[in-house]
Amino acid sequence: MTRVVATGTFDLLHPGHILYLERSKAQGDELVVIVARDVNVRHKPKPIVPEAQRLKMVQSLKVVDLAVLGEEKDIFRTIEQLKPDIITLGFDQHFNPALLETELSRRNLRPKITRIEAHEPCDLCSSRHIVARILERFRGRRI
Repeated sequence: MTRVVATGTFDLLHPGHILYLERSKAQGDELVVIVARDVNVRHKPKPIVPEAQRLKMVQSLKVVDLAVLGEEKDIFRTIEQLKPDIITLGFDQHFNPALLETELSRRNLRPKITRIEAHEPCDLCSSRHIVARILERFRGRRI
């Protein structure tokens, strides 16, 4: 059985997330998704939706076999526990595949790292764009 691991914040689920997860699942037999902990999201604004709720949303997706919260202190610990055959990265994820391979190799893990280049070209296929649209629509109005 080929275990694929996908990771992400998954704040404000949108079609881009679904495409990433479907393409990830297509690379193996089992898709495990690691949902980033709130404290570990440093490369973009903090998530709007709390981690427990983001986890529940990802767990409910048909394409996902298992979803877990990542570790707070050592983001590689969950990968060590899961021992994936493949790790997929989204087209816009900030991870450098070479640095990721080096760190995993140091931990005696050698999964194949694959970047999913496909992405949805829609206006609302980004959490950032969804937030911007909401702010634009309700600017100056009481909600």
